[in-house]
Amino acid sequence: MALSDRSYTRFVNWAKILFLVASLSILSTVFLTSRGRDTSNHLPYTTFDLRESARTERATRPSFAGVTDSDDRIAFTAETALPVGDGQMLADVVDARIDLASGGTIAFTAANGTVASSADRAELEGDVIITSSAGYVVRTERLISSMKRVEATAPGAISGEGPPGTFTAGAMHLTSDPETGAAEFVFTKGVKLLYDPGTAED
Repeated sequence: MALSDRSYTRFVNWAKILFLVASLSILSTVFLTSRGRDTSNHLPYTTFDLRESARTERATRPSFAGVTDSDDRIAFTAETALPVGDGQMLADVVDARIDLASGGTIAFTAANGTVASSADRAELEGDVIITSSAGYVVRTERLISSMKRVEATAPGAISGEGPPGTFTAGAMHLTSDPETGAAEFVFTKGVKLLYDPGTAED
């Protein structure tokens, strides 16, 4: 049976109302669901502390070079160095070379060290090896060196070899002769020398 015009109009009006209510219900459900879901774990992010980065910024192949009053040339280099304040740097794989004005060279190598050029001090540690063109090789665990003068001290035990033979001592001091400018090794505190006439000069 066909609907009357009045019934059809009433049906259409009710249908519009029901459709509007249904649409609002769907939208409110989507909105509430999105608010309740924690999406923070799904967002990519990176934490980056600029202050920490500045504190841990390492210098690559830093170097210091100078000339003493006696015209000896001194150069310190490292693989990397980290500033730690008060003008100091923690350095890895430290190398130093002294070219003496009187002739000859002295070199230091160490696993690491603390370098402070403004304080004229380099403290080398970890398998420190000192070599000289005069034929000496000295090993120790700690060496305190000037960075502007030919002067260094090993306050602990040393071992080495040179023209006289092999030797050990409780400490060592390196300096230069004020008259000739030649480097001098002074060994103290229980020096023991195993003389080898085959290595001694005539």
